[in-house]
Amino acid sequence: MTAVQSSAEDRGGELARRPRPRARLGRPSLLVIYVPAIVAVHLGLTVVGLLTTAPRADDVTAFAALLACGAVCIEATRRLGMPAGVARDLLSAWWLPVALLLPPVYALLIPVPIQALLQFRVRRTMIYRRVLVAGAFGIAGACASIVFHLVVPEPLEGAPRWVVDAYPGIPAAVGCATLFTVVNTAIVAVAAHAANPESRWRDVLWNRESLLLDVVELCVGSLVAITSALSLGLLALALPPVVLLQRSLMHQQLQAAARTDAKTGLLNATAWQREADTELSRAQRTNGAVALLLIDIDHFKRVNDTHGHLMGDQVLVGVASTLGHQLRDYDVVGRFGGEEFVVLLPGADTVEACRVAERLRGRVRRLAVPAEEGTVTVTVSVGVALFRTHGDDLLELLTAADLALYRAKSSGRDRVCLPALEGPATPTP
Repeated sequence: MTAVQSSAEDRGGELARRPRPRARLGRPSLLVIYVPAIVAVHLGLTVVGLLTTAPRADDVTAFAALLACGAVCIEATRRLGMPAGVARDLLSAWWLPVALLLPPVYALLIPVPIQALLQFRVRRTMIYRRVLVAGAFGIAGACASIVFHLVVPEPLEGAPRWVVDAYPGIPAAVGCATLFTVVNTAIVAVAAHAANPESRWRDVLWNRESLLLDVVELCVGSLVAITSALSLGLLALALPPVVLLQRSLMHQQLQAAARTDAKTGLLNATAWQREADTELSRAQRTNGAVALLLIDIDHFKRVNDTHGHLMGDQVLVGVASTLGHQLRDYDVVGRFGGEEFVVLLPGADTVEACRVAERLRGRVRRLAVPAEEGTVTVTVSVGVALFRTHGDDLLELLTAADLALYRAKSSGRDRVCLPALEGPATPTP
């Protein structure tokens, strides 16, 4: 993702690259059923909470103060900018204290104004995504709130003994913050997987970076909750460092987004060339082998003309995901533009490069992207070039791979070829 989305926004980002459920799928799917179900559960719990919870001045004041802090952070995000692909924030630093300190109904309510502010003040995105994220946060927050209030019945009443005495209040706070993250992540991950059934569960749950960010958010949110329990006035001291930390986090994401193709999530052409140059320099020093694959989707214009550019985008996402899942972590894969992808394979000789290229070709051939009526399938042609054999620098390798790709296209497409002197790498399908 996510404390998620922040994690929810991160994993919700998988949903952002796809159209609405019915545009994405031609028949009822898990996503079409799942999103309304989450919204209904969130709405039902909120109504029950409003009917069974008597408003108290202290609770309303604390809720308003934490919501105001969240709004300030949102304004800071708006001024910095938040383009597509930049999803992580520290807003859980404010709604996690709501879940821990206030009755569960407030945890159900706070995602609604927060998501509305994000939608209208930061970046507009698909409404169903905002609604799903709000529901995930609300349900996760309510679960954390119920459990924490079983251990600490009145967190804000009188002297905050649960803070001063530490045990069992502090361990309970940390445990409930973790519960918040796990429930939130699970809800959003199911939706992300439903939007892209080909994806692996580990890709929509946690990776090392998202897990580290979740831990940071949990720590910040727990510290703000302790600060709020001691005195709401101390929020004035907590707000500036949280805003500064959020701006630092956003700056790092903006730098990462500058390297990434927004449509597919792969490296863009500039970032790919930079990393490929680094790998070639390393291979030059160590006398290592490197192979380059140039991959082009066959008859991609026909997909756009027949099914529309939105479906064309889904095909690009599906092909990019397939390539990423079939390659090693240290292989360098990027989108060169249009329907063309490029892969650098460190340590690969001719046999290994052709084997990998053929595996990618076969996997893409089996890819089926759901459409309004049936599915869309595509094939790819692949040109293969070897470092030193076909070129001594990146430009020469790309030129050789492009020549091989041209041979694959002119030979009937859906095949892997080497440059002219090498002959076809695979027989005609």
